[in-house]
Amino acid sequence: MNHLDAGGFALLSGAGLFAGAVNAIAGGGSLISFPALLFAGYPALVANVTNTVALLPGYASGTAGVTSLLAGQRSRIEALGPISVAGSVVGAFLLTRTPSASFRGVVPWLILTACLLLALQSRLSAALHAATRGHDRLRPLMATQFVSGVYGGFFGAALGIVMLATLGLFLSDSLRRLNALKQLLSLLITLAAAAWFVAFSSVAWEAVVPIAAGSLSGGVLGALVARRLNAGVLRAAVIVFGIAIAIRLLV
Repeated sequence: MNHLDAGGFALLSGAGLFAGAVNAIAGGGSLISFPALLFAGYPALVANVTNTVALLPGYASGTAGVTSLLAGQRSRIEALGPISVAGSVVGAFLLTRTPSASFRGVVPWLILTACLLLALQSRLSAALHAATRGHDRLRPLMATQFVSGVYGGFFGAALGIVMLATLGLFLSDSLRRLNALKQLLSLLITLAAAAWFVAFSSVAWEAVVPIAAGSLSGGVLGALVARRLNAGVLRAAVIVFGIAIAIRLLV
């Protein structure tokens, strides 16, 4: 167990605050809190597991702040919720069976792809609507969401960016409502993975406390900001943030 001094505690608290806010607004908060855990001296695997558990309160508070935007989306939640949990459990299982859980080489390219999808979302969505008119669109959506769940359970960094992009390809709705759905699905994915890690992996609980406390406040703050942003501004913010993360990881 690492001993956290006052500086380390402050570092992780601040990282949790920003991560919780970013997750509520756009997704990608793990790329703030995960490096902070590495900087504090935790091995990558322990940092990854601990990060998932610690950000759970932030996802919960962020989801609570957008419940009004989930109205009328019950059928989507019922369809995508269980498949998200199933994928997360698979991803968490794979992580606990993987000697080296580093996505560092591929994560930047996944994020850039997600940003491209989000930037072209309107055109791609219109083309998809035309191509799938009269056909079942639920199956490809559920398959995509299962993959998102696996990714979220295994690593989860920029999960929200990926989900917001893919949900927009298959569902016709405002970005703010899709963002609320993304927030709830992220909560379910993180909850399932956290439960697996608590049962079957090593969690650095002394690091969970400051990140969890920070992310709880950050989730509330981020939800308030997300509800007040113009849809176009939110889309641009997500894209810019995702590109910045990818460049940071590549450099």
